[in-house]
Amino acid sequence: MVLDRRRQRGNGILKRGIITLAALVVAAFVVAACGGVVQPGDEGGGSGQDGFRLADYIREHVENGDKLVIRVSYHNTSLGFANPIREGVEKAKRELGVDAELIGPANGSAQEQVSELQTLISQQKVDGLAVSSASNDALKPVIAQAYNAGIPIISFNTNNPGSKQMAFVGQDLVQSGRFEAEQLRKELGDRKGKVVVFSVDTGAGWSNDRFSGFEAGMEGAEGIQIEGPINSGNEPRQAFNAVQNTMTANPDAIAIASLDCCSVDAAAKWVQQNGKKGEIIVVGFDVLPQTADFIRNGVIQFTISQNPVEQGYQSVKILNDFLKKNKPLRDVNTGTKLVDKSNIDEVPLEG
Repeated sequence: MVLDRRRQRGNGILKRGIITLAALVVAAFVVAACGGVVQPGDEGGGSGQDGFRLADYIREHVENGDKLVIRVSYHNTSLGFANPIREGVEKAKRELGVDAELIGPANGSAQEQVSELQTLISQQKVDGLAVSSASNDALKPVIAQAYNAGIPIISFNTNNPGSKQMAFVGQDLVQSGRFEAEQLRKELGDRKGKVVVFSVDTGAGWSNDRFSGFEAGMEGAEGIQIEGPINSGNEPRQAFNAVQNTMTANPDAIAIASLDCCSVDAAAKWVQQNGKKGEIIVVGFDVLPQTADFIRNGVIQFTISQNPVEQGYQSVKILNDFLKKNKPLRDVNTGTKLVDKSNIDEVPLEG
């Protein structure tokens, strides 16, 4: 009799334990369904989604239906290329009903970019972040800081592999460099000589990625010698002087390849002023208004668009969808589009 009672009590404890365990499991799934926790094993475009946990204050904003605050940090807002990115951010702001804004240093300073982001993170003033790193190494710690604080963070425009970014929106930079080289080889045909490469910031991660792709694309080109990359800087007069000094020192150059939106215009200006149109091939990236004019006039043979409006728009959209719709963050490739005289009037300007 006593034994039966003990057995009944034991069975009751076991049942209560099973019920409690089941309740905990259900609760865990309910929490995950609220849009805040990325469960281990979820697929995403970035390296750091497994185990990410949303900050409590952001979870409250989502559950209360508050307007989400998303900041898109570009590495140099003084560049003309920042304008179409801002246009995309503003488009997302209107369509999605979020508080979205393009921010970032006006001088390409990694230190200033890090400081601005740290303030947003520490003061809990942001629900989502997209970052184009002025320096991959300098931004990795602050990307990790945001991730560890429970703020969903992605990279855009400039990929930062090895960081805790949760996705990347933008062009495949290595592939775009290879694409530029392959198209340049078609332009060169059988010509042999020096190809001078310029970049506004040779120390930047995006520049290194593009140049590595460019080198790979030029591999095996007989009689071609690559000179550079040469740092031109962003300021127009400085960039022009860098091109002028380099080309004076390399009078046998047959082509100029720019890795960005701005040194290509400085190169084209030098070619035009020195009567080298048609003699020196000029190629580069992006479709700023002046670049388009140089293409129409035959000074620049082609440029490559990476769709910056879409970069700005998608950066906001995938963060918004992650928070509001519980959609996993995935990479968005904005592609490489060759722009030359044949289609220049059909392609939107990027500045």
